Amino acid sequence: MPSAIGIRTVTGRDWNKVKISLIIPTLNAGKFIEPLLKRLKEQTVSIDEIVIVDSASDDDTVAKAMNFDGVKVISIDRKNFNHGGTRDLAIQHTSGDFILCLTQDALPCDARYVERLIAPFAEDEKIAMASGRQVPREDASPIEKLTREFNYPEVCFVRSKDDIPRLGVKTFFASDCCSAFRRTAYEAIGGFDKHILINEDMKIAAQFIYAGYKIAYVGTAGVWHSHNYSLKQQYTRNFDVSAFMTMHPELFANISATSEGIKMVKWVEKKLLSQGRLFSAAYYIIESGVKFLANRRGRKFKKMSLPQLRKASMHKNYWV
Repeated sequence: MPSAIGIRTVTGRDWNKVKISLIIPTLNAGKFIEPLLKRLKEQTVSIDEIVIVDSASDDDTVAKAMNFDGVKVISIDRKNFNHGGTRDLAIQHTSGDFILCLTQDALPCDARYVERLIAPFAEDEKIAMASGRQVPREDASPIEKLTREFNYPEVCFVRSKDDIPRLGVKTFFASDCCSAFRRTAYEAIGGFDKHILINEDMKIAAQFIYAGYKIAYVGTAGVWHSHNYSLKQQYTRNFDVSAFMTMHPELFANISATSEGIKMVKWVEKKLLSQGRLFSAAYYIIESGVKFLANRRGRKFKKMSLPQLRKASMHKNYWV
């Protein structure tokens, strides 16, 4: 089992003596940004600064964000967005001892989200990153709800380099949809890649692990977040994930993700059948097949032409 931690409240640690920053990349986030910023202002542990990097939104995202005190908005050209580079840009405009990351469509479940997410940093100075639990929204499909339940359990643990032989790729499982970083550790490893296809969170988690740091998963710090991807979206996303892992053999060459994927498919399929969701169970088999084909093709991305890459990828602007 991963080494366990006792997630405690901020009692015993004076968080008023440290500075907490939070970053949010946005694009047409008009329907999300107000509820999100209101929830952040309600937190039991105050956030000292919020930096939003907006990719030339067409809606009122920026106007709504500027109505909140303590929020700074940086505008960039949409074509310049990158999952790693844009987040690093935002972080460079912060000064906090701890930096929290959220996506625009992730809404903290309660007012203690920040308090719980940063608690591991007080437990162990080697913890460089903490990720929270993603709770599916009400409109999530049965498959999406079960997938989130499998990937984001309501437990807390810490992972280190010692867990790689047993857990494989799961050792690096982390999401900056809802995460936090210790600034000193972030800067020590050079931060996010400035130009990365996808999975900037998984890569930085792996870098932390290999550098001797630890990463925490805090199942008590939840956000409402889920997607109902089409089969085409599942294909393009999984193509990108596979291509990304192939691009970084220094981190993932000898680490397999297949066994964990098979484990999840079996678990979700069993749950769907036990719930009597026969259509969803059949659809999930098809969806899993689509993901499998995308993963196989992604591993061969170097043999593909530029038009083929842009067609197969979810992040088409990456391929130039």
